[in-house]
Amino acid sequence: MASKAVVTSVRAVAAATKRAPLYRAPLTLTPAAVKKIKEIMSGKPDMIALRIGVKTRGCNGLSYTLDYSNQKGKFDEVIEQDGVKIFMDTKAQLTLLGTEMDYVESKLSSEFIFNNPNVKGTCGCGESFNV
Repeated sequence: MASKAVVTSVRAVAAATKRAPLYRAPLTLTPAAVKKIKEIMSGKPDMIALRIGVKTRGCNGLSYTLDYSNQKGKFDEVIEQDGVKIFMDTKAQLTLLGTEMDYVESKLSSEFIFNNPNVKGTCGCGESFNV
């Protein structure tokens, strides 16, 4: 059983100029993202993790999804960092490999930002991307 958690945005990052390491973490979280996830999960004691995925949507092909989760899927990747547990949906694993998840607040908005090195293009509104 899952429910919609929060709004997300896409941010393209420049391609890496150094050699890629042999192992890339599936997903890393900034301290701001860890803090916000702990905050939103504290209001959902029956949920054990935040589930991250991608789905076909928007003008550029793919969009990120964030949901609460009370159980791990059979092939989900489990990411644990600083006391936060994330389940990465099977279909999203190759798309999100090496992504950094951040949380940004401004006077007009607050949202999770995915700095994804696999993104080849984004739409103008920042809701969808392609790889």
